[in-house]
Amino acid sequence: MMAAAADGCYLGLDFSTQQLKVIAVDHNLNVIYQNNVQFDDELPEYKTQGGVHVHGDKLTVTSPVLMWVQALDILLEKMKNAGFDFGRVKALSGSGQQHGSVYWRAGARQVLQNLAYDKPLHELLQGCFAVADSPVWMDSSTTEQCQLLEKAAGGAQGLAEITGSRAYERFTGNQIAKVFKTSPGLYNETEKISLVSSFAASLFLGDYAAIDYSDGSGMNLMDIFAKQWAQPCLRATAPQLEEKLGPLVPSMTVLGSVSPYFVRRYGFSPDCGVVAFTGDNPGSLAGMRLQEGDIAVSLGTSDTVFLWIQDPKPAVKGHIFCNPVTSQAFMALLCFKNGSLTRERIRNECAEGSWEEFSKALRAVPMGNEGNIGMYFDAMEITPAAVGVHRFDKDDNKVEGFPKEREIRAVIEGQFLAKRVHAEQLGYKIIPGTRVLATGGASSNTDILQVLADVFNAPVFTIDTANSACLGCAYRARHGLIADQGVRFSEAVRDAPEPRLAVTPMPGAEQVFVPLLKRYAELEEKVFLESKQ
Repeated sequence: MMAAAADGCYLGLDFSTQQLKVIAVDHNLNVIYQNNVQFDDELPEYKTQGGVHVHGDKLTVTSPVLMWVQALDILLEKMKNAGFDFGRVKALSGSGQQHGSVYWRAGARQVLQNLAYDKPLHELLQGCFAVADSPVWMDSSTTEQCQLLEKAAGGAQGLAEITGSRAYERFTGNQIAKVFKTSPGLYNETEKISLVSSFAASLFLGDYAAIDYSDGSGMNLMDIFAKQWAQPCLRATAPQLEEKLGPLVPSMTVLGSVSPYFVRRYGFSPDCGVVAFTGDNPGSLAGMRLQEGDIAVSLGTSDTVFLWIQDPKPAVKGHIFCNPVTSQAFMALLCFKNGSLTRERIRNECAEGSWEEFSKALRAVPMGNEGNIGMYFDAMEITPAAVGVHRFDKDDNKVEGFPKEREIRAVIEGQFLAKRVHAEQLGYKIIPGTRVLATGGASSNTDILQVLADVFNAPVFTIDTANSACLGCAYRARHGLIADQGVRFSEAVRDAPEPRLAVTPMPGAEQVFVPLLKRYAELEEKVFLESKQ
């Protein structure tokens, strides 16, 4: 019996915007298989660009549901042809791009429960979707619905206090409200509404899969503290909505075993568990193995901050979701649009396009930049909603420019001060043992990471997370099987590779940055208020 357990493996899938990915990990959490299907290249008949269709108004963005189903057919055939042993899979889980929604037509459940194993899924499910093209996270055509929802919840802050976020155009509740308003006939034909994550889980389950707490909390429809649908939000969205959404479940729930279709067609074990699927951001939190007090900073085209939070304070900036690896905690998410492109612009202007010169300049100026603060919003920023470059001297006077070395330090310190200020406004606290986990392009630059460590007064570790959501869901599949025995996620993934320590904070960092954080917050608020005038 033990030998069989050690021989088992776990699958994680990620239905992302441009591709479907899979990772298998063995009992020791080593990656033993990975593969993907690129939608544009391998399914050209759907005519997507970047996995989506951008409609004429440039605001409406959708993806064909059947393309996702067919991608799963292709992926499983690739695995089969490579000799992958599906019989070894003890459990699987997955993630989907957050905020996408799928509308199952009346009668689809019966089809799911009686799939003929000699045909591919996309042929069997062809007539199952009331809405052929799913609204996805890039869609921003629901401003009217957002305004109505916030009004029903007592304003933007009121809605955030219930659902963890103010109303956002891409959030599922507002997308459902738009479908109901513009296509009431199709809405009435719908017997079940899934998120991309629970839709994907439904394919494996051969039945409608419940929405998990973590992805459910990115819909503007769920009371994140009571862990149930928020009735005022449902009422403001569409009729019979609770019935169409079904129950919510903890993210580590085993929903059941794989459908007989997968047992007969691919050789899965009939005992293979399907653990609730979640959103790609929560999946990444699991893949990064964030723990209480940790913060993950992804330094890419846009910079993203993930936080593990015990006592959240929802605000109109940022998002609070339920934590995907424990029902007792939350995760916060902050997105900053001005990331690597802004850093590169300053590098080109002030360091002759050389990262080496850029790093040298960072080292040449003392931390705290002699009291000078800069905010570099080349594009309209999300947090805060402001644009332009704003520089202040040590006395908070606006100045036109800094010398090159100070400019370089100002852009990096400014970006990291913003991250800490907004994290703390959402209820994040740096505690003894806090780690900053850095990923993304700029995480390979030790001098940039040194500033990050100094601003947060915490050690910075680097992680290689090319497919963090996918990997996180393979970990979640393993945890799901033992979670009801009281095993914590951190214990279930103890054997996974550890992040690498990159830098520790310089002595005296806290004394330098605590007063700067206060000043930064006040100056940013001033810039934000001026930009509204």
